[in-house]
Amino acid sequence: MSETTNLKTRTLSEISEVDTIRIGVDLVSAARRNIGFLRTVNESLWLHETPTILEAIRRYDEVWMPLICDLTVVGSTPPMILPPFDVEWIWFCHTLNPVSYRQYCESRFSKLIGKPAIFDEENEEYAFMRCKEIWAHKYPSESFENEVDSDSSQDPIFVNEDILSEVKKQRYLYSKFSEPYMSEIVYLIAARERYKGFLFMLQKFSDGCSQFVPASDILLMWMAHLSYPTVYAEDLKDMWDNMGKVMGLWGTVKAKEVEETKKLWEKTFDQPYEKAGGGLGMEFNGVASVKPPVYWKVSDTDVNTKYKSMVPRFLLEVCTFLKLKSRMKATQEETKRDFLRLRMVRCHRELKLDKPISNVSCDLWQKAWHLYCEFGTRGLMLELRHRGGTCFKGSKLQGATGFHWNDLLRAPSLTMERRIEQIRVAVSITPPVQAPYLLKCVPDRVTDDSGAMISDVILRLNRYRPQEGRWLSRTVLDHAGRECFVVRIRVGGGFWRRGGETPSTVKWEDRIIEIREGSWSYVAGSIGRAPEKVVGTATPKVPTTQCQAAWLFSTGDELMISWESSTSTSGMTFTLRNQTSSDSSLTLLKGRKLQYQVRNIRSEMKEQGNRNREERVEDEDEDDEDKEGFMTLIRFTEDNPNGKATALLNWKLLVMELMPEEDAVFVLLLCMSILRSVSETKKQDVGSLLIRRRLKEAKLGARDWGSAILHPSSMPSSIITSPYIQPWYWNAKAVMADTKTDYVSRPPPSTYSAAEGSDKLYKTGIITT
Repeated sequence: MSETTNLKTRTLSEISEVDTIRIGVDLVSAARRNIGFLRTVNESLWLHETPTILEAIRRYDEVWMPLICDLTVVGSTPPMILPPFDVEWIWFCHTLNPVSYRQYCESRFSKLIGKPAIFDEENEEYAFMRCKEIWAHKYPSESFENEVDSDSSQDPIFVNEDILSEVKKQRYLYSKFSEPYMSEIVYLIAARERYKGFLFMLQKFSDGCSQFVPASDILLMWMAHLSYPTVYAEDLKDMWDNMGKVMGLWGTVKAKEVEETKKLWEKTFDQPYEKAGGGLGMEFNGVASVKPPVYWKVSDTDVNTKYKSMVPRFLLEVCTFLKLKSRMKATQEETKRDFLRLRMVRCHRELKLDKPISNVSCDLWQKAWHLYCEFGTRGLMLELRHRGGTCFKGSKLQGATGFHWNDLLRAPSLTMERRIEQIRVAVSITPPVQAPYLLKCVPDRVTDDSGAMISDVILRLNRYRPQEGRWLSRTVLDHAGRECFVVRIRVGGGFWRRGGETPSTVKWEDRIIEIREGSWSYVAGSIGRAPEKVVGTATPKVPTTQCQAAWLFSTGDELMISWESSTSTSGMTFTLRNQTSSDSSLTLLKGRKLQYQVRNIRSEMKEQGNRNREERVEDEDEDDEDKEGFMTLIRFTEDNPNGKATALLNWKLLVMELMPEEDAVFVLLLCMSILRSVSETKKQDVGSLLIRRRLKEAKLGARDWGSAILHPSSMPSSIITSPYIQPWYWNAKAVMADTKTDYVSRPPPSTYSAAEGSDKLYKTGIITT
């Protein structure tokens, strides 16, 4: 049986103010503000142009620091003013080197210059405007804004080279703290607790390690502390020399130093040093760690909240650590057949990750699994099992314990420890944050003009009034298998009733695509009516000399498709333009681009020792766009002039992943329009549009396609090829294939009733013969 015990004699939460230093600034608010500030800096491309940087450093050195010095009284709180944005960036970078900053302040002003702790937006605005008034009064000839023209030649500016070096070093600082969960209050509170524990360990073992390596969450808090120099100097006045042993933001460390830090932490707190959201992301021996397999960035808005049928998807990072009780060391021979199995509480019931007990240490905590899980999985289960003998298969359950996300969110440092027999298990998580949407279209029945399925049931309910029109239908399912949209494609006219059918084809320009929001209203079994609310349409336009296919969307966008050959899509080009808005522009690129590029994990991990090897090895099938059907949607805005990938779609499989700021209906219209156009051009049913029946889906939760993704560092060679623990687009065909029939490559032989129409009608309606 499982057992929950308090195995530590001293925990992080038990450290009192007497044991460690008192921190004189609200680190949670400071860190949260710093992350937002760094994000703005990262997006402000103008700020990083050389003339702008040089001018900003001059303004900081010659204008701002003398100004703030005159207003600063030694021993008092820093004046409540904030400088211009460019100057604040220089100031921030300079404070991250406390030795250099202190020497600069004392040599020039004979005192250390502090920064005011302002975390309220209204107070920040007031402090900024107050600074603007003082600036204008004291320096009337100096513009408050950085007005240097980066495009024109400027007179040489002589700047402080030490400050310039610090600014250049921090150019990509946001990349270290860009994970969306890092702005969550519960994460920051846990990080503050671990930072205080890190300082306590530093006090206790300052002579026990030559270099202390901070985990990423501790590094975030240390950075927040550093950015308030007078507070930092006062808080750590008795530890100034010890802090010099802490590896900085961009240090390259040795594996030995990492192991020493881990051992000291475990000696102090008897818990894993690494945790979810608190990894060691620095370079080791000059080699960066393997990047995570999911693209998980902050989204300002979710434009899909207007669709009530769409439920946001939330992800969290999970780390599981194991350690044996010391007395098990003598019984290793007896536990050779024992192993731990990880499963999810809900969803992905086929997921079984095994870890032999013989590989687990009794000296140090070892990371067993590193995953990314949807919050809907609820938690994970760990089972201790014993393999059967040589004459029979299977395993016997020895004990089990569970970790639920809601319990972990309330746990100190977002970490819980439990025991299964003599095995100690520690699980840590990050707060769940919104992740990209996952949508797929599955075949469904033929419908009439009203949206009702062609069926005797509907005919009877309509008192045998003929059903008019023929529309192919696709049901859109989200990551949890919920129906959120119904896509309908008009292919024919005419009517149907018992004993009589007069189908007719319609002109190309009348073969519209419409998307209705919501789920089917079922009246008998799988027979029903589509939802009434139409939220998007795509209307085909008459081809021109510039393109072979064109579509006008209800969103105001126009899609034009051209190709070199009607027998291949390799030469296909796409043009997107919006006729009603100039706020952004769009580009469609063939293949999996930017963050969706597929890396060869084996090669990447094998070549970790080669610093110069930074390229990503593409899958061999990436070059064969005719087979893949992947498209990456790039959106250019004022905030992202270089473009940002907001969606990945596969028009052949009708599957898509999209960021919250991208419109789901627009991406659905893109998918369906491309598939229709390619089918029309190639005169083939390339996307199985002729399937006019609902196919049996995998049982809900049996094979989820995003509920649990394993980090590459946790992928043993025996399961690295499993598609269901990797991002869906790494092996889309395998993930999207039906459990019984792979209709993507082998459409099932079916006989359709006269009511549903013969293949001839749909081939005429879809494909020009």
